[in-house]
Formats: sequence, structure tokens, C-alpha cells
Amino acid sequence: MADGADRGPAAGAAGGRAPAQAPERAMWCDERFDFQATFLQCLAKHVPNIYSAEMDPLVEKQEEMVQAAILYPLECYLFGEDPDIFLEKLQQSGTSQLCGKVFKGGETTYSCRDCAVDPTCVLCIDCFQNSIHKNHRYKMHSSTGGGFCDCGDTEAWKAGPLCTKHETGTSSSPKENSECQLNEEIMEHSRRVFPSVIKYIVDMLIWEEEKELPVELTIREKVDSYYCVLFNDEHHSYDHVIYSLQRALGCELGEAQLHTTAIDKEGRRAVKAGHYASCQEAKEEIKRHSENVSQRPLHVEVLHADVMAHQKFALRLGSWLNKLMSYSSDFRQVFCQICLKEEAGSEKPCFISKLMLWDARLHKGARKVLHELIFSSFFMEMEYKKLFAVEFVKYYKALQKEYINDDHDRVLSVTALSVQMFTVPTLARHLIEEQNVITTITETLLEVLPEYLDKNDKFNFQGYSQDKLNRVYSVIYDLRYILVSKPTVWTDRLRERFLEGFVSFLRILTCMQGMEEIKRQIGQHIEVDPDWEAAIAIQMQLKNILLMFQEWCACDEELLLRSYRECHRAVMRCSTNGRSREKTVFHLCGHTLESRPYRVSADPVSIHLPLSRTLAGLHVRLSKTGAISRLHEFVSPEEFQVELLVEYPLRCLVLVAQVAAEMWRRNGLSLISQVFYYQDVKCREEMYDKDIIMLQIGASLMDPNQFLLLILQRYELADAFKKIKPTKDQDLIKQYNVLIEEMLQILIYVVGERYVPGISNVTKEDVIMREIIHLLCIEPMAHSAITKSLPENENNETGLENVIDKVATFKKPGVSGHGVYELKDECLKEFNMFFYHYTKTQHSKAEHTQKKRRKQENRDEALPPPPPPDFSPAFSNVVRILNCDVMMHILRTLLQRAVELETHLWTEAMIQMVLHLLSLGLLEEKQQLQKSPEEEVTFDFYHKATRMGSSALNAVNVLMLLEKLKRVPQLEAQKDTVSWILQMFDMVKRLREKSSLATVGATSGSEAAKGDESTQDKEKAERKRKAEAARLHRQKIMAQMSALQRNFIETHKLLYENTLEAQGKDDAIMEEESTSSAIDYSRIALGPKRGPSVTEKEVLTCILCQEEQEVKLESAAMVLSACVQKSTALTQNRSRILELSGDGLDPLFMHPDLPCGTHTGSCGHVMHAACWQKYFEAMQLNFRQRLHVEQIFDLENGEYLCPLCKSLCNTVIPIVPLQAQKINSEDAEAVAQILSLARWLEIVTVRISGYSLKNTKGEKQSLPPFTNKGTGNSALEFHSILSFGVQSSAKYSSSIKEMLILFATTIYRVGLKVAPNEADSRIPMMTWSTCAFTIQCIENLLETEGKPLFGSLQNRQHSGLKALVQFAAAQRTTSPQLLIQKHLIRLLGVLLPNFKGEDTPSLLEVDMFHILVGAVLSFPSLYWEDAVDLQPSSISSAYNHLYLFHLTTLAHIMQIIISSATESPTAHSSDNSEEARSAQSFCREVCQYTSGCFNQDIPGWLVWDCVKKGIMPYLRCAALFFHYLLGVSPPEELLQVSEEGQFKALCSYLSLPTNLFLLFHEYWDTVNPLLQRWCADPVVLSCLKGKSIAIRYPRKRNHLIELPEDYSCLLNQASQFRCPRSSDDEQKHPVLCLFCGAMLCSQNTCCQELVNGEELGACTSHALQCGAGVCMFLKIRECKVVLIEGKTRGCLYPAPYLDEYGETDPGLKRGNPLHLCQERYRKLHLLWQQHCIIEEIARSQETNQIFFGFNWQLL
Repeated sequence: MADGADRGPAAGAAGGRAPAQAPERAMWCDERFDFQATFLQCLAKHVPNIYSAEMDPLVEKQEEMVQAAILYPLECYLFGEDPDIFLEKLQQSGTSQLCGKVFKGGETTYSCRDCAVDPTCVLCIDCFQNSIHKNHRYKMHSSTGGGFCDCGDTEAWKAGPLCTKHETGTSSSPKENSECQLNEEIMEHSRRVFPSVIKYIVDMLIWEEEKELPVELTIREKVDSYYCVLFNDEHHSYDHVIYSLQRALGCELGEAQLHTTAIDKEGRRAVKAGHYASCQEAKEEIKRHSENVSQRPLHVEVLHADVMAHQKFALRLGSWLNKLMSYSSDFRQVFCQICLKEEAGSEKPCFISKLMLWDARLHKGARKVLHELIFSSFFMEMEYKKLFAVEFVKYYKALQKEYINDDHDRVLSVTALSVQMFTVPTLARHLIEEQNVITTITETLLEVLPEYLDKNDKFNFQGYSQDKLNRVYSVIYDLRYILVSKPTVWTDRLRERFLEGFVSFLRILTCMQGMEEIKRQIGQHIEVDPDWEAAIAIQMQLKNILLMFQEWCACDEELLLRSYRECHRAVMRCSTNGRSREKTVFHLCGHTLESRPYRVSADPVSIHLPLSRTLAGLHVRLSKTGAISRLHEFVSPEEFQVELLVEYPLRCLVLVAQVAAEMWRRNGLSLISQVFYYQDVKCREEMYDKDIIMLQIGASLMDPNQFLLLILQRYELADAFKKIKPTKDQDLIKQYNVLIEEMLQILIYVVGERYVPGISNVTKEDVIMREIIHLLCIEPMAHSAITKSLPENENNETGLENVIDKVATFKKPGVSGHGVYELKDECLKEFNMFFYHYTKTQHSKAEHTQKKRRKQENRDEALPPPPPPDFSPAFSNVVRILNCDVMMHILRTLLQRAVELETHLWTEAMIQMVLHLLSLGLLEEKQQLQKSPEEEVTFDFYHKATRMGSSALNAVNVLMLLEKLKRVPQLEAQKDTVSWILQMFDMVKRLREKSSLATVGATSGSEAAKGDESTQDKEKAERKRKAEAARLHRQKIMAQMSALQRNFIETHKLLYENTLEAQGKDDAIMEEESTSSAIDYSRIALGPKRGPSVTEKEVLTCILCQEEQEVKLESAAMVLSACVQKSTALTQNRSRILELSGDGLDPLFMHPDLPCGTHTGSCGHVMHAACWQKYFEAMQLNFRQRLHVEQIFDLENGEYLCPLCKSLCNTVIPIVPLQAQKINSEDAEAVAQILSLARWLEIVTVRISGYSLKNTKGEKQSLPPFTNKGTGNSALEFHSILSFGVQSSAKYSSSIKEMLILFATTIYRVGLKVAPNEADSRIPMMTWSTCAFTIQCIENLLETEGKPLFGSLQNRQHSGLKALVQFAAAQRTTSPQLLIQKHLIRLLGVLLPNFKGEDTPSLLEVDMFHILVGAVLSFPSLYWEDAVDLQPSSISSAYNHLYLFHLTTLAHIMQIIISSATESPTAHSSDNSEEARSAQSFCREVCQYTSGCFNQDIPGWLVWDCVKKGIMPYLRCAALFFHYLLGVSPPEELLQVSEEGQFKALCSYLSLPTNLFLLFHEYWDTVNPLLQRWCADPVVLSCLKGKSIAIRYPRKRNHLIELPEDYSCLLNQASQFRCPRSSDDEQKHPVLCLFCGAMLCSQNTCCQELVNGEELGACTSHALQCGAGVCMFLKIRECKVVLIEGKTRGCLYPAPYLDEYGETDPGLKRGNPLHLCQERYRKLHLLWQQHCIIEEIARSQETNQIFFGFNWQLL
């Protein structure tokens, strides 16, 4: 009910009534009167009268009365002049710099990745289109509603804060603008008006009395008039409310639906009016019925009519104020001042706070008005935005608690406004410093979750409420918003407040540290899986907040150290529990470890350790900034207790290892899920990664041997590395092996994973590059797949784009699929097989891929680790664990087991890890030796590895074990790695010797290098020799196979030939066409020179029983699976209304618009008719037995899926063999002398006349005289038509006849949408129509694709068309011949005016190709005799076809000339060809016959050009038709694409002169009278006079609508779309019809239509008209294509828009800029033109059966 929308008429009405209100206005103006009292009196007087009919309000009438009685006088008083004039002046004086547009749900928003300060900074579509960001890297998203356009906010953008529209607002400051407009008098008036208006609005919105009004508003006697008001909630569904209303009030379904829709939209609705008692009764009834269907009753109140009226008007006043705010900054400031003013000496909150605190109790409509008012006032003025934010934070806890207990969506809560304040950097700083907002938010979080704390003050979310937790997340979001931009300058106050907030946040983490502990289940499986989702979800929500806190801390050294101290204390407090146990002692290799006894497999353990992990993050940042050198000042070494810090993360990693070893399988799926997320990209940064870092901290600060002993003990592997022989229990051995593997893997990570800023000197870019390299080492990946595998930062960025081009190249996609990135070769050396973010599957896949690549390159398969970067000083001690005694013992023990072949005690993976650790040790030593002199290098891995394990006689060192390892057969795959390690040992040895023997260093070094090279060369040569031998071996085998094959063919020659014959029979005709002899006459299809039919024995295989059968007339029928569907693919007029039911339709004549045809398509798969019937019956039986399962196809309508290719079919086409017909050339010449066109016409006329006389049996003849000569001429007797050659009709087997009838009935049923009726007279008509229409569709498709007319059809199209044409010719035999004759006479009536009946259409109102097909196929019915069943002989049919074709061609030329050659030429040409002259002379004749209506001045060349272009599609269709009817091979020129050659070849094939006008000259005497009659037709004359428009030829080729290249243009169109049937401004779901370009309002009740008693959605009802039920839509806001068919089927299809990475973006989830891909749009076009939409839907529904839940009918 926006003020602006009604301004015109309402103001006019008010103007008319102004005099009546004059005394009242004068009274308001009088200073002596109290404005507030007067104002309230006025409201008390008018409001109850205006809003008296709430059950059925007349909105426009109410608005008119409000304007006249209240708003107009109020505005006049406020402005001091005519409101319209004043506001117009105010509007022109300049706009605000801020846009301030409030987003509605579903509206598209744009964010610039280059310039936005954070992702919450967004633009509306108008500002975006007019900003510099349009050319940047932007993101598009659908708003959830309630957001705000940030255009003009300089703090939101690094660059380009203003669009061109709002730049004008900065030309002079808004303040100056306002001052020159708003004088002091207006300001004074506003200070008097606003407080009263605001107070009234606040009082009425928070009014709790149901029966009474405030005293000042009560001026009349109270009447017993009440409303029963039902309020919206999110607990009850639409159906619940409708049911409750119907039962409680006894109302109709329609009325209940109206009420429910209104309640959902506005938040409340009066559902009953009357006395208090009746309304109270209705209230109780509604509550009672709603409790029956749901756990809680609906919220119902009984309100007095006056209370209802005033509350409604209060909202109207709110909208009025909202509109006023948009005009002037001064109005906004006065409004804000009054709203924030607190009563002197009162504890009560200010007006705006009152409303905020009441927000959760307001209904939806009131909330919307309140929030819009806040947006248009406070948020448009920065100063007041700050004051509002202070008020918001003041009541933050109360507001959040109210929201958490409310059930409305977040978008409808005032708490959703936090994002508008907390993300403004300066405002966020102010709120932290002055309002201590971080502490407030964290305390709120703790206060709203007390029920989830256990007795140890740890969270436990068992039995949690998902809805409540979702609401709690909004508090976590606020924390994220407040931290989103780091401060650049730190003040002492900011530092203190932040630290205070951080300590408060640590209290939350303390409640999470060790929460939801689990204990290993032994013996019995856990009965119920515990809830784990909530804890992991909160961990995910906190991930970025934890990182942001760490980043904030790292901004300032002092702050970082103090935060570290606080975090350390918190960790220590949590770790001191359970210290009471005695310590145990563990000895190994002469080293001892004292530790508290703890076993992960027996004691409680938790995966949630956010405190420890935050400490690890802070420790790394200390290392990075160098502040770690001052750590001892804040945490003394005695306090530090590193063993205790390492303990809990280590337990967590051991838990993961034990889960992998299947020790926890009795604990159910919940633990497996937790472990998955622990290592998943969504959580790993603050879980798994930090645990590895904590172990690295331990390794850097502890004695390496002690550290390893602790790890062995926690992994419960102490016994595994002692001399004690392990158990024989296979399960236990397997467990040990997995645990050893997991432990070795963690040791590799602790030593080798250094790509963390702070652990080594690497940048964030280096880290991301390494992640990408390892992902692409698995396989090439799409951009989105890489993005999903990388962690996002607080701005939802992964940093991918900055580095991807350095490491990978992009490979563009084809017509389907998506683009992928492939790793650059130079990055392959970075591959680390034990990369710590690989899952087990990824690890094995990457290893396989890299080994395969190296094999292809003829290189060894060793995959050593790449040299890692150096540790930073704080972590440099970590490498010591590689060369300590315990590590050497572990490595030696495992290698010794492998060498001694104790197969059950080791695995290949274990040895692989040992080799990897050896490689890391050698690489480390090599790097250190290369950097420093030997005496400075303390890292002595080489010496330790070459030292004997003990003093025993059989003792060995690592080097000796490696030599032996090469001979272990099970480790053949590791041979290359072992060789590489031995080389590395050699190299390190030489480096040590080189520095100690400096004198001979140079020579020995070069010799060693040479030696090294020589061994490598030898290895390469050996590999090359093997590869060559393998190639020769393969060649030899292939030669042997070829010889065997040839031998087999020779031996079984006969069998082989037969097989060849049977194969590819469908292509036989096509092959014949290309190989048959090039004699000219053989390539003519019509007339006496007709070429021979190319027929061959056709042997087909049934796909069901696999038996072969030759196709013969007398054999059992074979059929092709087929689909008949209505189609508008060729229509020339989409606005034509289609008949939905064909009961009264006459399908004999097709309009030249081709509005709707019946298309028959086939998948080309053959079955026996009997096999198909059995298959179909079996499916029906199966369906009856499974009634509860929804089917993809409709068995009732004969639908089924092709047994082979699963295409949707609804019938079968019988395969009728082509009957070979040869013409005797001598007979043909003899007939040619006698049978001219005139003679043929006379014979036909007499024959028809004779039939007519027979049929009327003496009744008065109804037909007109047929010829001028009369019918009495004895020479032209009734039977003369038979004298030119007859033959007996083909005899079809009963099986074929049955199938002919079945298929014909399906065409009739589907094409006319009627019930099947085998005896209906329209069956033959539909048969001919589908034959003609299908040929036209195929011709159109071939032309659109630029393919030749013959030889380029797919096999399925070729075999389908061939079967269809032969069927259409044969179908005549199953219908009464008299019926066929009747249809023929009506068809000929169009061409021959003497056959014309009352219902014969004009020449311009029919499609000539349909006439041709119908006439040719029905013509043999004239040969029917009572006694014998005859059909024309080859010669007779040759002439029949020739003359019928020539007649329709002449008629079509006339159509073209009349409709298309009537325009004056635009270009001049001096073409004086024979054709042009013929055309000129012909036009003179036409002009004469049309009494000058035809313009004879049109140049002959233009007429000829129009005729030649216009007739081409018709000739191409005719060629296809006669080819498939007669089997005559087409000329070679039609097998290739050539414009000129094609026309000549068509004329030759169809027996036409190339100068088509010669046809008229040849038959002039016969055609002349026809021409005169055609030209005299009233429709023709009307067209020539310009009174009506005829279809132009050639018809336009249909294409899908033109789409814009940039998707944001489409979104712009959608944003401007307004539903024609809905007045509200709620966001709709606009969809675009790709056939016609119509924009529709989808999935909305406002646009549903009643069609044949059924409710249909806008898309479904549009599809019935636009695509005869089949249509293609683009859902603009979701970027998805929807294919629908009928009312019950549809599917989603990828949109043709791709981002720069070659990927589609359904739902705009990624939001990258999208651009139209022409190849994909062309694919969609072909899907339509090939009539494959139904097929695509069926296939999609079969694979994605989830879509059955969607109600396509209401789309």
C-alpha cells in the first residue's frame, strides 16, 4: 500500500474534498490548540469508519478515504502548501547519495570481489548496471530479503562507491539541498507532527488490550463488534491452517485458501466478524481443530473492531512516514531525534527501542513496515545509524533471546539488521570500544545455551532442537560480522576491549573443549547413534571466527602475547583434570618416558578441542611475527608444560587412527561421521591441521626421543617395537599394522608438512598453490571442484584465482561437460605422495596417476618427496626426530621384518612410509650440507642410518637392509624408490667426504657425477630396450591375430557374407543411392521416365527375442517403437489459440501457419509385433502389482520405454515393405501420346461423377457439373480410368493389418486429444497429416543444420520416416474406400474449383504440401470397384503422381506470387533472363484476372526470385516424400549442400522445368480456367487489396528466442517484471518461455488458471498453447532450464549460460558472471526441433526419480 502508487487519484479525490476538511485543517494550524489532542480526535472520529469492513475490505475505497480525511489535511499542515507541488519540488532538488533500496526475497544482488570490503557489501541491479563494478570480478546471488543496497556507502567499497545515478547526489551535500527547501516553519511543523504520529504508531503497535482503546481515542459508545483474528506462525503448514478453518468455521475451500494466503503474506487476518461471544467461540474451535493436526494450537485473538482499525491505520501511517523519509534528510533527522529521545527522568526505553523490543510479538506486516522505516531513516543518516547501533547493542541480549524463542524467519526479525551495522568498519570499532560489543555477543551466546551444559560445564547437544540451534547461529554470525575487517590502528582502549571480548570468547571455547566425550564400545554395539551434527555444525560456524580472532590478535605484538597467555591459561585449566593418577614408565632404546597412564581405546576421548587448536594458531603467529622471542615474559617455561599441550591433540589423532583400524566399529556411524568432518575441508583448518601443528610444537620443544616414546605409547604400539613376539590373532595383527601405518603417516606430516606461514617462511599463496598442485595431481579438475576442495576465508574467498594460472592451464569444455584445469608439467616435481590433506582414496589415485605418467615417459616409478622448505627458527628442532635413536629403531625394525619376510607383521604401505621418512631425512641432511660447512651440521641422519642396530653378530644397519629389500618379491613396486634412496645415501656420503677432503674435492666430485650419470644412462638404455622388445612382441601378436582372422573368414565365407547382408539393412537404400548407376532417367521420381525403385531383401532382428525375420507383406508384422506427439515447432503464429480438445476439429486441411501438427518420431529399434505386445502386457501387469510406485510413463495412454534405449514411446509403426514398381518404357511412351493433363482431368472428373451418381442412387445430384462438356460423352465413360493400367491391391497379413489400425488410432487419439475410435472418419486424415508434418519437420531440421537433403539423416530418422511413409500409403486399405474418396474430393476442391464445396477453404488458407500428400495417398481409392480390389499400375500411378504434383505446384506458385511477391523492390537489378520474362508475362495475366488488384509493375526478376526462394522448402519436402514412397534414388547433387545445384536437381527429380513458369505455358489451356477461378477468390482479392495478410513464403525458420550474451541483462529484465495479476510487490519467480519470449509468473497462486476444471500453473497452462503441452522455460532467478510435457511431467536441464570456467551455475550458488554459450543454446534448439524434449524428460526422470515429489501441474 505504498503512498506513491496511489498518489495521483487519491490526491485528486482529496482535492475535491478539501473544502469539507477546511475547518479541521484550520484548527490544526491554530497555535492555541494542542496538536496531539486534535490529531487523536481526528483519528478517533475517522479511523473506525474507514476500516469498518475488515472481512471484505475495499482497499481502494479505504485508501481514498484515508487520503481525504486524514493524510491530505496533515500534509497540507506539514508543508504549508499543496502536498503534490511541494513533494515534486523536493524530489527535483536532488537525490540522496545513499541508494538505500531494501531487497525482497529472491531479488538479485551483486557483490564485487575486487572492491567490496566484505561479501555483505552488495548492490541492487540498477546501481550495479550503472557502476564500474560491472567490468570487475563480481558475484551474483539471490537475496533472502531484508538486505540493503550499499551504493553510496564509502566504507563498503575500496573503489567505486557510487554508481552514475547516485553521483548526482554528491554534487551538493544533502544538507544544503534540504536547507534551501525546508524552511524553519516546515521544520517546526514536523517537530509538532512527528512526535504525535510516532507516539500513535508505537502505542497502537504495542497495544495489548483486546477490547479497549486508549482513552484519548475513545469518543463514541462502544459497540459489540469484534473480529476473530488468526495470526501467522512458521509451525503450521498451509494445509493445517486450511483444514482448521474449514472445520472450525465451516467455510468453503476457496475462502479458507484466501484467508491462509493473506495470513501468510500479512501475518494476520480477520476470519470471522460478529459479537464477542461468537468470535470467542470461533477462536476456541480453531484452536481445538488445529491441535488435532499439530502439537500446538494456532495463535488466535479476539480484537475489538476499533482496535483492529487503529492498528491497521498505524501501519498505514508508518508507510506514509517511510515515503516521507525518502524526500528529505531533514525529515529523517527530525524523525530519528524523536525516536531516540528518552523521557526525562524515566527508565523507559525510547520509541525505537520499544518497537525493537516488541518486534518478536508483532505480526509479519507490522514488522515489515517497522524495518522499512528503520532502513529509510536511521540507515540513511550515518550519525543516527551510529546512535541506533548503540541502542541495538544496549538491548542486544534481550532482542536475541526474543528471536530465539520466536518462530518467524530471521529475515522478519529486527536482529537481522545487525549485519547493516556490525560490518561498517568505523561503527564496528566504535561499538567494540564504547559498547564492548564482542563481550556482549559472546555472553549472549552463553546465556542462550545453558540447557546444553552438562555437570562439568561442557556443552552436550544430545536431543538438541535444530530450529533453536539455527537461531543461535545468528549470534555467531554477528560475531563474524563484527570481526570481518581488521583494525589498522590500535588504541589502548580498543586493545583492552578486544582482549576482554577474547577472554569472554575463550569461555565459550572452554565449554567446548572436550565436549561430548566418547568411550570405546566393547562387546555390544551401541544401541542408538548419539547426536553429533550439532557439535560439528557449531565447529563449522566457529571456524572462520577462530581464524579471525587469531588474525586480530596477530595485528599487534603486545595483544598477541597477552592473548596467548590467556589462551594458555584456559588450556591449562581444562587439562589439569585427571592428574591424580600415578605416572607410568616406558623404556625403549635406552630412553625412558614417564607419563600418566591413559589409553584412547579404554578412556574417554573428545574430538572437540578448540582451545588447544586456538593456542596452536596463536603459537604459529608468534613464530611468524618473531614475537615468540618474548614469550617467556608472558608464560614461564615451568608453566608452559608442553607435554600437557600435546596430549589432547595427540589423543584425537590416535582416535582417528583407531577408527581406521576398525577398533571403534561398535560405536556406530556417528563417530565415523565426526572423523570425516574432522579431516574435511569445511573443518580441517581449525581441527586436524591445528592438531598436526600442536604436535610440531611438541616436537620442537620436547626431547625427540621422549616425543616419539609418547607417540608410541599413545598409539598403544609400545609392544609392537619391542622384541616381544606379537599374538597370532589375525585381527589384532591387522589392527597393529593399521596403527603403525597411521603413526608413520603422522610422523611424516610432523616432519614434512611445513607449508604453514610461521612454521616455515612461506606465504598464503604458496600454501594455496601447493593445495592446487596436489589436487590436480589426482586428475584434471573443474574450477568449482577445486574451489570446493579449498578452505574459504571469512570473505568466502579461497585465493584460487590469484595463483591458478601459475600452476595450471585451462582446457575449455565442449557442447557438454565443463572446462578443466590441467597441471603444468613444471609443477609435477612438487608432488608429495604423503600430502596430509589427501584422503586414502585420493592418495592411491594420485600415486597411480603419477606412476602411470612416469611410466609413459619411460622414467623410473620412484616418487620421492620434494625438498621441503626450511623450518622457521622456532620449529627448527622438529627435524631432530628424524635422526633420533627411537626413530632409527622404528625404521630398522620395520625394514628388518620386511627383509625377513614376516609377511603378517608388515605391509607394503608401511614400507613405503619408512622409505618416505628415510627420503625426508636424507633430503634434510643434503640441504643442510649444501648450505653450511660439515662441522656446523649437527643433523647426522647418514651416520645414524649406517650405524649398526646393536653389537650383536647378526646386527644390520639401514643401508644393508635397503640392499636386501631390493630382492623382496612383494616389494617389486618399491624397487625404484629404494634405488633412489641408495643414490641419495651415496650423494650425502660424497657431500660429507667432499667437505672433509677438500683437496681432491673437484675431481672426485666430477667422477662421482659421471658415475652417477653412467648408472642413470644404463638404466635408461635398459628401460628403452625393454619397451622396444614389448612393442615388437605386441606387433607379432597382432600379425598372428590378423592371419587367424583372415583364415577364419576364408573358411566360413558363406556365413560371413550372410552376416554382412543382415547387418545395417536400414542403411541399404542409402548405400544403394550412392552406388547406383548415374543414368539420368533413373534419377527421376515422377512421370513416364520414372526410375526403378531400389528395393532389397530386408532382414531385421527383433531386439526382444533376437530372432531375424525378412520383412514381407504376408509375414507376421515387425514394428518400430515410436512416439507420436503434438508439435508447434513450425508454427508461424504463436498467438493463435490452439484447440485443446479436437472433438469438433476437421484435420483434413492444414493452415499455412502450421499452427499445430502431429509429429511421429522413432528411436529406430525393431521388434516383432507379438513380442512387443507381450512386453507391453508384462509392463501393465508389473505396474498393477506396484501401484504405490509412481511411473515415469502413462500406461493408460499406451506409453512405455523402448526396451533397448529407454526412449519414451507411445506406439509402434508397422514396417511395410516397399513394393518394387518398374515401368515399361514402350508402354510409357504409348500412354504419353494419349494421357495429357486435360485428358487426365476429364477421366478423373467422370470417375468422381460416376461414384457420386452411384452413391446418391437416383437422388438429386448434389455435385455441380464437372466439365463444360457434360458427362454424356460416350468416350469418357466411367471405367476409362482403368484402361491405363491396373493391378490387384497388395494383400497384407492380418498381423500387419492389426498394427496398421493400432498405429493409425494412436495418431488420431494423440493428434486430436480424443478417445480412441477405430471407425472415426478422421483417422485417414490424421495419417496423411502426420506424414506430411513429420516430413516438413525433417526438411526444416536439415535446412537449419545446413545438411544435404539426402544421405545425412540419422539411422533412426531414416528408418522412422521410411516406415511412416509406407504406413501412410498402406493405411488406406484398412478404411472404407468411399470415405477415402470423399476426403480426396474435398482435397481436390482446393485445386479444381469445380469440386469446390461449401467447406472448401481458399487457396491461401491451406498448406499445399499437406494437400499433395493427402491427394497422392488417397488417389488409388478411385480405382476401387465393387467386385475387385484394384490399384493403379506403375504407369497409371506415375501419371497420377506427376499430374497431382504439377497441379499442387502450380497452386503453390500462385500462393507465393499473391502473398510474397507484392512488395516493391528495394534493390534494382537488370536481370533479363528467360525466367524473368516468363514471370513478367504471367504477372500480366494475373493482373488481368484480379481486375487490376495485382500490381503488374513488379519486375519479373523479383517475382522469379520470390518464387524460386519460396518454393524450395515445398520441393525439398516433395522430394523426401516421393523418395520414401517410391524408392527412386535421388540425383547426386541432393547428397551435398549446394544452393543452385540443389534447385536444378530437385526440378529434375520431380519432373519440373527449371523455369517453373513454363509449367503454366505447357498446360495453359487447362490451367487458364483454374487460374481465373483462383484469382477470383474473395480471400485472394482481400489479400491483394491489403485488407488481410497471408503467410509469406518461404516461411521463417523457427528458432529459440534470442537471449542476451550477459546473464545479468536477464536478471535485470526479471527485476522489472511485474505480475499482471497481482498488485503486491512481493517477489515472484519469473520464468522465460524460450519458444516465444513470454515472461511468466511461476509457482504462484496469483497466476494459476482453471483449465477443464483443473488448476494449472502459469507455465503449464502457457505450454498448452505455446507448445501444445511441450515447452521449454528458463527460470531466471535460478539459472535453470525447465522442460515440461503435459501436466504431470517435467525435468530440469542445464542452462546455456556458462561462467569463465566453462561451468553452469544452477541456483546461482557460485555467483560468477555468466555468459551465453551458443553451442549449448544450439543443442537446446535441436532438442526442440528434433522433438526430443519428451525423451529427455523421460530419461531425466528415470535417473533422478527424486523429482517425483514436484507438482509440475502448478509450475
